[in-house]
Parts: sequence; C-alpha cells; structure tokens
Amino acid sequence: MEPGRKRFPRYMRMENRRVVYFGLLGAFSYGNAEDNSKNGAAMGRVGKKALSVLQYLIVNHVRTVSAEELIEQFWTENNSADPSNALRNMLYKIRNLLKNMFSEQDNLLLTLPEGYAWKEDVQLVLDTEQFEGLCLEAGKKEGDEYCEMLRKMISLYKGEFLPGNDSEWTRAPRQYYRTLYLDACKAILPLLYKKEQWMEIVSICNQAYGVDFGIEDFTAYQMQALIALGQPEQATEKYEAFRGRMLQEFEMPPTERIEQIYTLAASLRKNGLEEQDIFRMVCEEDSDPRAFFCTFSVFQNIVALERRHLARSGTDSTLVIVSLGKEAVPTTDARRLERILLEKLRAGDPVARLEARSYILMLTGADLENAQIVAGRIDCAFHKTYRHSRANLTFRMTSLKPGTGGQETDCR
Repeated sequence: MEPGRKRFPRYMRMENRRVVYFGLLGAFSYGNAEDNSKNGAAMGRVGKKALSVLQYLIVNHVRTVSAEELIEQFWTENNSADPSNALRNMLYKIRNLLKNMFSEQDNLLLTLPEGYAWKEDVQLVLDTEQFEGLCLEAGKKEGDEYCEMLRKMISLYKGEFLPGNDSEWTRAPRQYYRTLYLDACKAILPLLYKKEQWMEIVSICNQAYGVDFGIEDFTAYQMQALIALGQPEQATEKYEAFRGRMLQEFEMPPTERIEQIYTLAASLRKNGLEEQDIFRMVCEEDSDPRAFFCTFSVFQNIVALERRHLARSGTDSTLVIVSLGKEAVPTTDARRLERILLEKLRAGDPVARLEARSYILMLTGADLENAQIVAGRIDCAFHKTYRHSRANLTFRMTSLKPGTGGQETDCR
C-alpha cells in the first residue's frame, strides 16, 4: 500500500459508507449524488484561495495531505508571515464551508498528526474519476460496447477541469482531461459515421470544436453530417468560419480534405438553379485586383490547365518558388511576403503556400528573363517596405513548357 493512502477496515462494506459527490468537469458542483448536485455558486461568497484549497483536497482525497504540502502549494509567495497559522485559519473556513454544503454531514475533513484527510466512513465520488474509469474500460471493449463507453465519456465532460480556478496546480489535470475528451471524440466520430448517426455527429463536433477548433476532424465530420442531412448551406458556413479562424490563428488555410468537402457542399448548393443563374455565377466579375491566392491542390490544377494551353499557344510561362531564408521570422515574414506577392503580381497569377517559409507562384505568359525581372521587383518591394526584416528572399524558377519540366534557374 502506497504511503499516505487511507486504510479502510475490512468489515466496512462500501454500501454502508456515506456518499458525497463533487463535479469538477465544468462548473464546480456538489451533492449527495450526481443527479441532485448543486452548482458551486450556491455556496455563496467564498474566497478563491479557500475554494482552491478545498478543491485540491477533493482531488487528492485518496491520501492524507500534509500541512507542508499545502503551504508549499498555496503560500509560496511569502504573503503570510506565519503560513502555518494561515493554513489553520483556512482549514477552519473550509470546514464551515463543507458544513454549509453538507448540513447532514459532520466533520468531513479530519486533522491527523501527518496531515489532513477525509473521514473514512465517507466515500467521495468525483466525475473526473468516473471519466477516467470509463476511459480505461473503453480500451477493453470493441464494437458497440466500445462506442457506448465513448458516448458516456463524452457526456460526462461538461467542460474544462475547474475552469474558474486559475491556480498553477490545475493546469496539468486540465490538459490531461481535455486530451482524454478530445481523443474520445476523435475515436467515436468514424464509428458514428458508419452508423449514419448524423445528428449525434453534429452535436459532438459542435462541443469538441469549442474545446479545440484546430483539430480538423471536428469540422470535416460536421460538414459531412450536415451534407448528409441535406444542409449544404450550413456546411459551407462551417467551412468559412473554420477557414477564417485557421488563417487568423495559424495563418494557414484548411487542408485538402476540408477543401474537398467544401467543394461538394458548394456544388450541392447550386442544384436546382436555372441555367442563366449558373452562367451568371460562373461569370461574376472578380472585384479583387490582386493575385489569386489558392491551395496547393488548386494550384496544381491551374498549372495542368496552363500546360494544355501552352501546347496550343506555343508561349512560355514560368513557375517560381520564393523562400524567406533561415533568418526570417516564419509567421511575421510569411505574412509580409504574402502581402507583397498579392499586391505586386497580376490578378491572373496564382499563388500557393508551400510551407512556413516559402510560396510557389506561376507567371503566365512570362519566360525566364521576364520572370527574373518580376523577382527583382518583388525582392525590392519587400525590403523597401520591411526594412528591418532579416528575411533573405531567394527565387528558384523553371520554365513551364508542354510535356517537359523546363529549364531551371536560381536567383537571389
């Protein structure tokens, strides 16, 4: 038996112990059972530190917590001349708080020679421990039983671990339970997809997206479910919201997987239109005078069409890879380079991002000599606009000819 663990007499049957419940996932709650628990707000005015100490003792209820541990955890800022006395006063407040929470229970928290522990005839039930238990059980199941375990896990996650507690000790468990929850969501989505449980997919993805929008599974499955439910308009709205956040937070567009689902949703929105409406949509004037920024997959398709065009026209076009160099600040300088490319290239020139420090573009109707002139113009505009940038632009070019890779050249 590990040190500090509480010992329960063998004669003490589990069902004879008094039960108190604490909810730690989402808003802090308490009660004699999960189904009649009260929100922490019902406790009235409670100091943040007192509540945090109580929550720490709840989380560590399976062992005795020493006074030294509590002092080290909550009085490290030397904000008390006598931390031992401050701790005793704090425990007095906590006991009164517990009495208000559980009026039918007496002296739930004991002071022992080695520290503080919960009464042995009281069983603490925590939603976090139930959550972990389901996670362990799910790993032993298969098929429908596995899916049902995941459902129960997801339903237990009412929100982040003690979201109102900003103490240092809450950070690790908060990330731990968040990861378990997100993994459960990712695991159940393909199972629900096979069962065509579209509404459940939408519900799970909505909640999971709010926890971590950057996991593309939640957007992809939700868009697919909305399409299956006959709601392509909502699927495109989800795409636009996701794309906007990806560009804002990470300065990266969605992956090809998301783009393909969006293309399907957008095409379904056009069903039922009259021919003149379709022609009008296709021929709508593009009011953006800048270069055409697109995904790498779209860029490949544009290049393929251009090579077919070159076979008939006999003219040249040039592909250019622009790199920022190792001294550049990837996020900042990439955004700067993108701005220069969009403003200095022609409206018909496509541009796509390759990775954090490089872009690829196609100069339609330009041979290598003209492409080098354009490269010099881009380099000059970049360093004139951003004089303090440490980026060192390099340009690698290849002439695009029908059926050949063309002639390559480098310039700096």
